[in-house]
Amino acid sequence: MTRESDRRQHLITARLYLIVTVRDEGGWLIPVEAALSSGCVDIVQLRDRSGDDAVLIERAHELRELAHANDALFVLNDRPELVTRVEADGAHVGEDDIPVAEARAAIGPERILGTSTHDADEIRAARELPVDYVGLGPMYPTSSKTLARAPGGGALVAGCLPAAGSLPVFPIGGITPENAPALVSAGAKRLAVGAGILRAADPAAAARDLAALLDDDKAR
Repeated sequence: MTRESDRRQHLITARLYLIVTVRDEGGWLIPVEAALSSGCVDIVQLRDRSGDDAVLIERAHELRELAHANDALFVLNDRPELVTRVEADGAHVGEDDIPVAEARAAIGPERILGTSTHDADEIRAARELPVDYVGLGPMYPTSSKTLARAPGGGALVAGCLPAAGSLPVFPIGGITPENAPALVSAGAKRLAVGAGILRAADPAAAARDLAALLDDDKAR
């Protein structure tokens, strides 16, 4: 299996996507290590808000090594031009980042690319773009970013998943082990979670709880 096909196969089977948002706080890697020790995280994304490329690159190398050691893909948010340099498995771009076509040109065809969506029309449009998956949200209120749209919760999941076809969809935004069941009941097969895991008292247990929820739904 080629590295390209291995990445995409890993993505197809991925369930739990960990969002790591770093500003300038120390010790940020400790809860990530705990979460990854659960063996339940399939993809890790780095959102670095430091504004310092040297710092971002150093953090990306650290997180990539940790992700790969735990059999998880590593994705860089917002900076596709640095993906090759930090040996990431792919990139994610949002609506305020560079266009998807430019991001794809920057990372090449062999790496995975995701983009953010907010409704069924945007998901249908994403199916025509050179992306491998989409994030869908926001699901719930979140402290990680200012929301331009009202959270949609389970109704957003139920209303949008039929538009995705075979495109993997990761609901995102304020998801925790406590509110995730409503999303799974609405049809979610995957989840993207940040603070709901990393700010939990026990990040590994939170990751396991979310993975078990997805496993239980898959078994039904």
